[in-house]
Amino acid sequence: MDWSKELKFENTVGKDTAASFVGMGWGDKGFYLNTPTWAQLKFSVAFKAATGLSTSAIHATYHKELKESSSCKKITISKAQYARLIAYITQSFKTDSAVHFINIKTNANYSTDDAFYEAKRRYNLFYTCNTWANNALKACGQKACLWTPADSPIFDKYK
Repeated sequence: MDWSKELKFENTVGKDTAASFVGMGWGDKGFYLNTPTWAQLKFSVAFKAATGLSTSAIHATYHKELKESSSCKKITISKAQYARLIAYITQSFKTDSAVHFINIKTNANYSTDDAFYEAKRRYNLFYTCNTWANNALKACGQKACLWTPADSPIFDKYK
């Protein structure tokens, strides 16, 4: 899948077209855009996220290379599994009337190679960013937890 057709390089600050990989995460929009560090977390943002009162976003970051580490695990999937993963991820995006992903115009970028997009569902205590990622693994037939609000049980599956 050429994600750059919807996750346009021009939506990033750097507009660098040399990246070959894109990482995506789903989460609370207010948290993404208003909490640069944990130290700056406001009660109002945390309360809205925990209770599902705010909207969600997808954070997309372009990478020129990927390095396997404790927070980046390599998995091998078939073409059919990849198609299911693409379907899961694309169904998480809100789209405009022309069925294009909706870019969130913001200065809250984490780097020069990332952008935010409107997403479906609402973050809450029972459906977190880790639940979304775990469900992505389930969608493409990979090792996953029954349910997890935290990332460590997911990574434990790939030790």
